[in-house]
Amino acid sequence: MFPLKPILSVLFFLSLILQPKPVPQAAISAPILKWQKGGCFSSWCETGWYSSPALVDLDGDGDVEIIGGLYSLFLLDGSSGSQIQRIDPPGDRAWSDIAVADIDHDGDLEVVSVHGTYVHVWDHNLNLIWSRQPVDGFELRSLALYDLDHDGDLEIMVASTRSNDQWFVYEHNGSLRAGNWPQHSPDSDTNGYAAGCFNQNIAAADMNNDGRVEIIGSNDTHYTAAFYPDGSQVPASTMYGTLPGGLPKPWSRVGMHVDQSVDLRGYANCGTEHRPNFAHSPPLLADLDGNRALELIIVGNVYNCGTNPYTDLYEMPFIFRQDRTRWSNASYNWTVIPTPDGSAAPRSENYNVIESNHPVPVVADLDGDGIKEILYPSYDGRMHVYWLDKTEHGNWPYAVTKNSEGFLRFASPPVVADLDNDGHAEVIFASWVQKGSGQTGKLHILDSLGNPIHEINLPAAFGSPDWNGVLASPTLANIDGDADLEVVLTSAHSGFLAYDLPNSANARILWATGSGNYLRSGSPIITVDPVEYDYFVYVPLIRK
Repeated sequence: MFPLKPILSVLFFLSLILQPKPVPQAAISAPILKWQKGGCFSSWCETGWYSSPALVDLDGDGDVEIIGGLYSLFLLDGSSGSQIQRIDPPGDRAWSDIAVADIDHDGDLEVVSVHGTYVHVWDHNLNLIWSRQPVDGFELRSLALYDLDHDGDLEIMVASTRSNDQWFVYEHNGSLRAGNWPQHSPDSDTNGYAAGCFNQNIAAADMNNDGRVEIIGSNDTHYTAAFYPDGSQVPASTMYGTLPGGLPKPWSRVGMHVDQSVDLRGYANCGTEHRPNFAHSPPLLADLDGNRALELIIVGNVYNCGTNPYTDLYEMPFIFRQDRTRWSNASYNWTVIPTPDGSAAPRSENYNVIESNHPVPVVADLDGDGIKEILYPSYDGRMHVYWLDKTEHGNWPYAVTKNSEGFLRFASPPVVADLDNDGHAEVIFASWVQKGSGQTGKLHILDSLGNPIHEINLPAAFGSPDWNGVLASPTLANIDGDADLEVVLTSAHSGFLAYDLPNSANARILWATGSGNYLRSGSPIITVDPVEYDYFVYVPLIRK
C-alpha cells in the first residue's frame, strides 16, 4: 500500500496543472477622443448643464443619433458628431435629461425634452407634437416617463422649482392627467409638506408588486412625497402615527431625520438631532436584495437646523420601503445610516465659485457578488460607493478634488460597465472645475475598488469661458457600428463630446445613462412595445 500523504501531494500538483487556466483579460484601454464641439457654432458653444444625452437610432435607418439638450435641442450623427438638426424651442436651458420612447404606442419613437418652463414632445423627425407650460416663471428641472396605468402608452411627469403644485402628470397627448393633479398643495394638515424640485425629483415604478405604480417626489424639505397615478398620496406605515379618524399619514407628513427615533417622535431637537434635505437628490427605485420589491434610495444633504443659516454637514444615502419604513433585512440594516468620515463637509456650495454638485444615486453590482452597491458624487469633492454593509470598500471614496491642484473639482453622476468582462465593473464619470481656474475637467475610469485606471483631460473651453468640464451623467452606447462602446458627454463649454472605449466589445453595461434609462424614470422598466427593456437591469433603449 502506498503512503497516503505522497499520493495526495501528487494529486494536488496534478490538479494545479490540469485545471482550466483563467482566460487573460485585456487591460482597460485609455479612452480616445472621437470628436468634440458637437453642436457648437464657429467660435462658441451653448452652455451645457445637467442634461444627459440619449443615443438611439431615432429614425430606424440603422445609424445611431445623439439627441442632446443645451439651450437648443440638437440631433447629431453618432459616428461623426456632425449636426443633423438644431431646434431653438420655446423656453430656456435644458436641465433634465432627454427622454426617448414610444409614448403613444404607435411603433415610432418620440423625444421628450424640458427647456426652462416648457415640456415639449417631438416626433422621430423632431417635428413638434405638443408643448405645455405648467407654471410660468418657475423652471422645470425634472422629467420622467412611465406607463402609470399599464395600458401601453406612457405618461409624462415633470416637476417645478416652485413651492406648491410642483408635480404635473400629462397623458401622451398633452392633456393633464385626470385625478388630483397637479400636486402638492400647501395644505400641510391634509397633504403634508413639500417645496421646490431642483434636480430630477421624480422616480416611478410599482414598488411592492401590487399592480399600482408609485411616483416618488423628493424636494427642498426633509419630507418626501409619494403619489399613486391618480394623484392620491401613498400612505406611510402607522408606526409613524395616524391622521384624525385613524387613517395613516401620507409620506409627506412623516419627516426624515438622521435617527429613526426622531422620525417616530415627529420633530427634531435642532442643534443635536440633524435632518436631511432632498432638493438636489433624485429618488432611485431598485431591488437591493433580490426579492422583486423595490426600495427607495435617496441621498440626503444632512444639515444642522440649530444654526442660522442652517449648516450643511455631509451627504449620505437613506433607504426606504414602499410603506416609508427604513429598509433592513436579515443581512443588512439601514435603520441607522452610515457614519461620515472627517472629510465629508462641503468643499463649496457657492455656484459663483463652482457649479453645484448634485448627489445623484446610482446602483450597480461592482464586485460581481450579486449584491448592488450605491454610488453617488458629493459636494465633498469625492465619488462615494457604499456597500450594503454601510462601509466603503477598497479606495472608495475617491477624491476628485486634489488639494495639490489648487482649485476645486466636482464629479458628474457615474455610469457603470464591466469593460473587460472580468466580473468586476468599472466606474466611469466626468468632472468639472472651479470657475476662473482656466482648467478643464477629466474623463475618469476607476476600477471596482476605487483605483484610477485612466483620467483623461477633457478639451478646453471653446471660446471665452475660463473653465470647462461635464456636469451631466455620461451616456454609454455603440454609436458608430463598430465592435466597441463609446461614451458621450454634454460638456459645459465645448459642446457634445464622444470618446471611443477600445477593446470594450464584450463589455457588460450595468448603468448606462442619466436616471438609468431613456425614460429617465430612476427605476427598472416594464416592457413597453415596440421598445424592449429588461425589468431588473437598468439599460438604455434597445430597438426590436
